[in-house]
Amino acid sequence: MADSRWPGRGWLLRLVIAFGFAQAAVSMARPAVSYRALGLGADERAIGVIAGIYALLPLFAAVPLGRRTDHGRCAPLLPVGVVLIAGGCALSGTANSLTAMAAWSGVMGLGHLAFVIGAQSIVARQSAPAEQDRNFGHFTIGASLGQLIGPIAAGALVTGGAHGDAMARTSAIALLVSAGVAALSFVSLWRIEHAEPSAKKTAARKVPVHRILRTRGVPAGILISLAVLSATDILTAYLPVIGEHRGIAPSVIGLLLSLRAAATIACRLVMTPMIRLVGRTALLVSTCLVAGLLCAGIALPVPVWALAVMLAVLGFCLGVGQPLSMTTVVQAAPAEARSTALALRLTGNRLGQVATPASAGLIAGAAGIGAPFVMLGVLLAGAAVLGLRRPAPSLSPAASTNVTGRDVRTPLAREN
Repeated sequence: MADSRWPGRGWLLRLVIAFGFAQAAVSMARPAVSYRALGLGADERAIGVIAGIYALLPLFAAVPLGRRTDHGRCAPLLPVGVVLIAGGCALSGTANSLTAMAAWSGVMGLGHLAFVIGAQSIVARQSAPAEQDRNFGHFTIGASLGQLIGPIAAGALVTGGAHGDAMARTSAIALLVSAGVAALSFVSLWRIEHAEPSAKKTAARKVPVHRILRTRGVPAGILISLAVLSATDILTAYLPVIGEHRGIAPSVIGLLLSLRAAATIACRLVMTPMIRLVGRTALLVSTCLVAGLLCAGIALPVPVWALAVMLAVLGFCLGVGQPLSMTTVVQAAPAEARSTALALRLTGNRLGQVATPASAGLIAGAAGIGAPFVMLGVLLAGAAVLGLRRPAPSLSPAASTNVTGRDVRTPLAREN
């Protein structure tokens, strides 16, 4: 097996660079889409629908793509994902109707899903068991760096204020630039996948989906992941709307979103010591509860400095949910169906990305722009309660390595 150690050992470094560009493009494009929609006359409901469409195509594609990577090559998904991301960004910037913007937002989401599934499968397949946690950690931090840079770039390019035409024009420029950023991923998409993957393929029997979903711990992991990802998506889509209502410049909103991403990076750097200190279940439940309170607090008319503090703590708490929910699902699922369980978790994420923004748009239109954040607070609190009442069973050290050789006792990376 080729050396997969970090840093500078070829495929992993190139993969992190490519994912950093792809994630930066998406993180730049998503707030720019909201601003362009506002410039074209969209209201809160329309913003919610457009944000939900981003996840609609991935909702149906997640499990089939996941199963494809179990028995085939992963690398072809990467350039396909980049093309779809870049195309969705560019065409969103040239679209002149909200319907067209929603459609191209869906194409962007499908491209992001394809890239993430392919990249994550490559990391799992080409890392030795002892290297998987470290390699997934580097992979995750690379993605978070893209989330850090993207909103700052979008905020710097978009012109806010009362003139919708100016906002529509500058947000279109931001979307075209994001397409170029996505295309930069191609510079490192070479020799990433080994000709002979290190992971051994197993001919395990197929476990029915309903049995997996009834396994103790799997529903909790799926709901926690859904809640955390929904919170991140609503923040990305609706913080620009909050900014417009409160007179906060787009550049400041971009900095606030990037502050949230930086806090998530910091969280993942200290994840393992926190688990040793308080335990996996206590850490997962407590951070979900704190995140829920902070999400609800965003609805309050606080000054910008207080909003920055809230978003920093919120970003730190949200950094826990995705990797630990992945571990929860892997530990709880039947040994012969862990990959399928993770695909179901990803499907749950996409379902949340469709339903939550659409619900947020309806709630915002009826009860005000702060209401979606209160809804998120309730969702995160409910996920925390489920995680407390239905924890995944603990594995013995001997049983902690799954069928792909992955050590599941420590947190893995989030997929988006």
